[in-house]
Amino acid sequence: MPHRTTPPPRPELALVPRPSSLSSRPGGFRLDATTRLRVAPGAEGAADLLRTYLTPTTGLRLEHAEDGAFVLAVDPTLAGLGEEGYGLTVTPGGVLLRAAHPTGLLRGVQTIRQLLPYDALSARPAQFLALPGVEITDAPAHPWRGMLLDVARHFQPVSYLRRFVDLLALHKLNVLHLHLTDDQGWRMPVSAYPRLTEIGGRRTQSPIGPAGSDRFDGRPHGGAYTRAELAGLVAYAGARGVTVVPEVGVPGHVRAALAAHPELGNHPGTRLDVWTRWGVCPNVLGVGDHVLDFFRTVLDEVTDLFPAPYIHIGGDEVPTQEWEASPAALARAAQEGLSGPRELHGWFMAQMADHVVRAGRRPVAWAEDGATLPLTCTVMSWRTPQHAWAAARRGHDVIHADHRSTYFDYARGSGRLEPPAQPGHVLDVRTVYGVDLLPPADEPPLAARVLGTQGQLWTEFVRTPEHIEYLTYPRLCALAERAWDSTDDWRDFRTRLDGHRARLTALGVPHDVLPPHPAHPHDLSRAPRERTKGTVG
Repeated sequence: MPHRTTPPPRPELALVPRPSSLSSRPGGFRLDATTRLRVAPGAEGAADLLRTYLTPTTGLRLEHAEDGAFVLAVDPTLAGLGEEGYGLTVTPGGVLLRAAHPTGLLRGVQTIRQLLPYDALSARPAQFLALPGVEITDAPAHPWRGMLLDVARHFQPVSYLRRFVDLLALHKLNVLHLHLTDDQGWRMPVSAYPRLTEIGGRRTQSPIGPAGSDRFDGRPHGGAYTRAELAGLVAYAGARGVTVVPEVGVPGHVRAALAAHPELGNHPGTRLDVWTRWGVCPNVLGVGDHVLDFFRTVLDEVTDLFPAPYIHIGGDEVPTQEWEASPAALARAAQEGLSGPRELHGWFMAQMADHVVRAGRRPVAWAEDGATLPLTCTVMSWRTPQHAWAAARRGHDVIHADHRSTYFDYARGSGRLEPPAQPGHVLDVRTVYGVDLLPPADEPPLAARVLGTQGQLWTEFVRTPEHIEYLTYPRLCALAERAWDSTDDWRDFRTRLDGHRARLTALGVPHDVLPPHPAHPHDLSRAPRERTKGTVG
């Protein structure tokens, strides 16, 4: 379908991401107290979502009526647009939103929100609202369009996660990747093992500065979710077409779990605390049957709580020194016919991946050098595009997460007033927009292995919602654009982003306002020569 490459004729048409096809029509449609929705079977969720967004801010009730001029309908004839595609027509006589699947209607609702005057996104009551006349046909290029939020390093309450979901949905992102466990905190409730959150959910202090810093803030930090909170978040996100993908990582980045259950480690008699440093912790899980059974139980509770088709099992940055010095690990490697303890990494991941598959789900893991993942694993490639394409050649589905274009804990700019951020790189909007999801020119079939891309926000230096949103927006707008449609048209995107910023402002997103610095500014003077994921995930 052709794209519009000229600036939109009116600011309200500065849509992000850009629809596949958009044509302006004369006039527009007025929404007021007399407006009624005609809701066809299957469209009830989209109608409820539209009311949820508009009624509190406008007072419009948008009740159902069989002769309503604002029509929402599931239409099987649009099956060619896929599960998330939709068609939208706005004329002076009415509005028609159609899709082959209810999820497509949810995407159309977000387009309607963007078409409304900017004030409609804020709590400013209006007697009527005007939708511009348009004809839109739209569908995404990639099925995975996500954002990772690390709540293990710095905990965020569910109330904020709901706002985070709404902002993702506005930009037609469909995955919230929730990083729930790490060395510095365990946030996932596991009824079989309450110590994981009771002990693993709290650390005594946090570093001031990058990985390796010997300065600390002296302030305890902790938090964990309840099952009810996470179940509510899953339902809330689902109503907006967003899937919550949980990550419980193994066999590294597990110091918080080892603090709660020392028997899981390679030195069962050694007491460990929840880690109070950043970087790659040397402690990893042991490889005994009791460890495998423990984490199978954990994964059972994860899959019970999260209905997502994908379960992320980590797999990144696993130092093998403890295994190399452990008689039990050496015996396990010999028993499994492995060449040595380094191969225990891939073996452990295979055990967990097999358990996820038996539960009817698809395992996701971070790509790592030297670790062989089973082909059942979808690979999240964070190092370079070459790692992604190598995984695709092996037969893995791939999610692009190249740190140089998708890691939002890097600073937005180099100004001295920028808030604390991960050192070593500056990631501006133009760089994010440059994320490349196209395979090598001589290997076009690999494109079928690309599920999509997502942004990452690791939170070593990010404590508050204001800081989260400052780092996320408007950079995530650029990633959302490329995930929805891989077409590279920076000039057109930049024009639309200028208008879209007014929506962010109306929603209270501090996209251009420096967040307050924490009480103890982080010392970023020691930038690493090369990024290691352990400093961020």
